[in-house]
Amino acid sequence: QVQLQESGPGLVKPSQTLSLTCTVSGGSITTNLYYWSWIRQPPGKGLEWMGAINYSDRTFYSPSLKSRTSISCDTSKNQFTLQLSSVTPEDTAVYYCARYRLPNEYDYWGQGTQVTVSS
Repeated sequence: QVQLQESGPGLVKPSQTLSLTCTVSGGSITTNLYYWSWIRQPPGKGLEWMGAINYSDRTFYSPSLKSRTSISCDTSKNQFTLQLSSVTPEDTAVYYCARYRLPNEYDYWGQGTQVTVSS
């Protein structure tokens, strides 16, 4: 059974960089056919796809967040990370990591972690 678990600070100050880690168990992040994704949900709004990384380290980003987003992976720890720079209160959201399985489904999700941007 594949499990994903987000970790990171719950409170970030404006203008700082938000860093979150997703630890994957029960499966390798180097397996092909999968894209390891970050998705967020601001309060009162829908899900927003932020970006993903695949088994060959290729990254994909939302155009609206691309200039502030970086996704990387640590295969030795079976983890992938999200960094979002220059955060503002509008980046306050529940952040999820998820596995996207080709051709078209998110089959595993983390439980989500609340991140609040506030001074």
